[in-house]
Amino acid sequence: MLDIADELNRWVEQGREFAVATVVAVGGSAPRQPGAALAVDSEGTAIGSVSGGCVEGAVYDLCRQALEDGESVLERFGYSDDDAFAVGLTCGGVIDILVTPVRGAVIPAALAAAASGEAAALARITEGPADLLGRALLVRPDGSREGSLGGHLELDRTAAAEAGALLDAGRTGTVTIGADGSRCGRPLTLLVESSVPAPRMIVFGAIDFASALVRMGKFLGYHVTVCDARPVFATRTRFPEADEIVVDWPHRYLDSTEVDSRTVLCVLTHDAKFDVPLLELALTLPVAYIGAMGSRRTHQDRNRRLREVGVSELELARLRSPIGLDLGARTPEETALSIAAEIVAHRRGGSGVSLTGAHTPIHHDGTDRTAGRIGSVA
Repeated sequence: MLDIADELNRWVEQGREFAVATVVAVGGSAPRQPGAALAVDSEGTAIGSVSGGCVEGAVYDLCRQALEDGESVLERFGYSDDDAFAVGLTCGGVIDILVTPVRGAVIPAALAAAASGEAAALARITEGPADLLGRALLVRPDGSREGSLGGHLELDRTAAAEAGALLDAGRTGTVTIGADGSRCGRPLTLLVESSVPAPRMIVFGAIDFASALVRMGKFLGYHVTVCDARPVFATRTRFPEADEIVVDWPHRYLDSTEVDSRTVLCVLTHDAKFDVPLLELALTLPVAYIGAMGSRRTHQDRNRRLREVGVSELELARLRSPIGLDLGARTPEETALSIAAEIVAHRRGGSGVSLTGAHTPIHHDGTDRTAGRIGSVA
């Protein structure tokens, strides 16, 4: 649900009544993952998606019904070989969808936090006693919380701890705990949606390829910074879509700025006086991805120089160089696509090979450490 927080927060501010249908569990080849949502307001306006189109009509009707009767409901959708025209997933998967009318202050507070880029986790009961279905608890990084799951105080404490752990990892997922907050007894299943600030993409080298990569990075949901020591190239005119433009020596800027395990570093300068001190530092940092542009000859020379300044073989193994996947790219836009494809494959655990004829899963379940507001599913 937090993936459509911007629009839903506007609905809250406008005083519109609405219901939200959220994917809470999936099985098989389901098109959307837990956290994906469809919202419908009292006028019939709909935003978002829970299945890419397979069951949207039925879910829309469930949202309208929830607005009328004020009740939350958990519904399962799957493909039926006996009736191909029945409402279900033609891809063969199964999804559980929680439909909840948005009432009270907890969900609006979560939407406001997500829309403003604040870190927060929203835990909702998706399996358990009918009277607790859809109950919500909002947890912030400092451990403070809003709302209640409607049970024991210990239940809220346990749920907050579980939600806090997923929030720290920037992930969305499900957890099961006892109805009284213990690890035993009648279980409750919670969907925890984490909202975290957008991950960073730092592009070093204000060249024409960087302009295309900035656009691709924004498309993928990154907060994009362009850094170059040359003020004539690092300008707003050349990079209108960048969130930040920094004129500084790359290694000096990297040493002074904050990065984390979701940060992506793309080194496009392919100039030793910039690359070597920058990569010497970058390869020691716990970031998600480090890629450097250049020919294979440039790559070999750069690795030699890095070894000379003390970079270890283990550290060099982290470097993606030449940067990007083999797409036969030539233009800046094609090259940006190649780089973005490698970043996504690295993030998701994909092989980068063609799906045609491959015996690999279309969707991977690897932990997503760089996805922005909504992380991957546990």
